[in-house]
Amino acid sequence: MADYQFVHPQFKLNGFSFTKDDLCRVAYAYIKEGDDYEKAIGLFLLNWFDESLTIQVTTSGTTGPPKKITINKQAMLASAAATSTYFKLAPGIHALLCLSVQFIAGKMMLVRAMQGGWQLDVVKPSVSPIKNRAKPYDFVAMIPMQVSQSLKQIKQIKTLLIGGAPLSNRLRDQLVELEVQAYESYGMTETITHIAVKSIHEPNFNALPGVSFALNENQCLRISAPRISTDAIQTNDIVDLIDAKQFRFLGRIDTVINSGGIKLFPELIEQKLAAQLPQRFYIIGKPNEEWGEQALLVIESAPYVLPANVFDCLNKYEKPKEIIFLPHFQETASGKIIRKLPD
Repeated sequence: MADYQFVHPQFKLNGFSFTKDDLCRVAYAYIKEGDDYEKAIGLFLLNWFDESLTIQVTTSGTTGPPKKITINKQAMLASAAATSTYFKLAPGIHALLCLSVQFIAGKMMLVRAMQGGWQLDVVKPSVSPIKNRAKPYDFVAMIPMQVSQSLKQIKQIKTLLIGGAPLSNRLRDQLVELEVQAYESYGMTETITHIAVKSIHEPNFNALPGVSFALNENQCLRISAPRISTDAIQTNDIVDLIDAKQFRFLGRIDTVINSGGIKLFPELIEQKLAAQLPQRFYIIGKPNEEWGEQALLVIESAPYVLPANVFDCLNKYEKPKEIIFLPHFQETASGKIIRKLPD
């Protein structure tokens, strides 16, 4: 069993080799004198190397108020090993940490690097983290917003992992055209980031090593990952289950719109509309006396007249029956849009 206090001898942080004791000293310096993102790194390192077998992490707050949950450090090591195995990430690779270490995705980049012997560069989280960096990287994890602002430099990355929010069809097409080796991830804080990934060329998510899938009575995904959790993890995500190792994501059961008996999946509608609308937007169900619910389109913009053909990519059931404009969307602490009916 791996030791969470072990630091691989090939691990480097910003070009320098560090032992466990060295990293603790760096952590104290970050906390005392660093920027906010460095303080978060320092606090995590001290928590990681203390005597506790668990660590507290904060959920993103996508589906409810952010909350603290406790995760076993040994499970984090298992998750890190699964990622390295799946992507064949050997000691000595060059990786970039451009996500906030306040959340699980950033924390896990550090764990993977320390345990796997990666050479990890750390930059302040921003929408364009590689804009002024000419260095090539073997592995980088980003959110879609960062990817969209880094397309000119994206070929510097050998393997790009994208998570935190759905990948739009438009951005996926841009990455395909650039011939980038990019993957969408599926996971959550409770699964210690991704437990499934899919190439941007494929429709289905594939399980990481040691992970399998099933459905509950509502067709929602149930995850079995014994190395991460002794209990099965029940999600609210409706999927088309291909087999125990593959699924196609359809949408969340708590966002599904039931319009006259027809189930509409906002996430799938949004993928279709992404190439038509330059602003941020989301689809949400609005109560309707006749149909039960109808699709509502909410756009982050001053009001304007949409092109006549904007909904041609949708079938007749998916087309929004109402459009609302808001000057600004509410967001979670991690930058995800909070979907809600406008007041």
